[in-house]
Amino acid sequence: MKEKIVWGIHGGREWEADNLFRKSNVIAVGWHAMGDLSKYKDREEYKEKYTRVYADVSEGAMRNAAGIFYRFVHEMDIGDLVVYPSSPTRQVYIGKIIGSYKYLPDVDPHFPNQRDVRWLKNLPRTHFSQQALYEIGSALTLFQVRNNVDEFIAALEGKPGPLVVEEEVATITADIETQTRDFILKQLYKHYKGEALEEFVIHLLEKMGYHARRTTRNKPSIDIIAHKDEFGFEPPVIKCQVKTEDSPIKLEPVEKLYSNVDPKEFGLFIALSNYSDKARRFADGKANLRLIDGYELVDMITAYYDDLDTQFKNSIPLKKVFLPNPAD
Repeated sequence: MKEKIVWGIHGGREWEADNLFRKSNVIAVGWHAMGDLSKYKDREEYKEKYTRVYADVSEGAMRNAAGIFYRFVHEMDIGDLVVYPSSPTRQVYIGKIIGSYKYLPDVDPHFPNQRDVRWLKNLPRTHFSQQALYEIGSALTLFQVRNNVDEFIAALEGKPGPLVVEEEVATITADIETQTRDFILKQLYKHYKGEALEEFVIHLLEKMGYHARRTTRNKPSIDIIAHKDEFGFEPPVIKCQVKTEDSPIKLEPVEKLYSNVDPKEFGLFIALSNYSDKARRFADGKANLRLIDGYELVDMITAYYDDLDTQFKNSIPLKKVFLPNPAD
């Protein structure tokens, strides 16, 4: 018996095809400038056409688009199942493909590449596990569902959905948090090299309640001095060095910073990368020295993100969302 193939599909960046999908009983992909997709027999021909139609596309975008075209025309079969998560209705639609590929620019000029589908059931998103919702939330327009096929088939057959497992939710939440931290760190590397990161750190320290200023250039081991009062007379005084290099920070620059820190002062070393074991061991033995790596800096940024000036937010665009927080 042939194993059931389940496809996932989205209805445009802003869900422009939502009404078309649900009311006309079709699924479709856009890229109307490509013309009739049935004219091309393999991924290479799709890639060649795509690069002629859409200028200045990346290799990754070209491969993704060619894969979508090929799957939609040549790999999808009548009888395959398709899952469509409708964002406007907050429902997940499950249907069966009942027609071959059709090119219908007169029916819908924006989504002319269509297949007929019979919607068999729609259920609220809350019916499905977080893992299943995560899979059908793929960034691709069209993709094959592989990890949660049984769950969607069970939903179609009227069987109860799986119990929500907190470990599963925790895994998804942790994955999203990790991706967000990686994104912020990449943006820091992209926009804040050298002195630009010093300016960013000064701004961040000010939002944390400190007065901060850059030092003169004749102090190579100290980039920023921060203090609580306006004049810098009241303790604590924090002497900070900032590094944007990719490789782990070695012991020598950490020692140089600390050699300029008086016993009643504090040393703060901020780096986008990590630190060597020797640098970590050195700092562990100093009560007035703190090493901040890239991920710790990211955590500081997210904690004070709402207070940052617009210019800094624009370089690290984030949207506040609520994630599940399972009990420990």
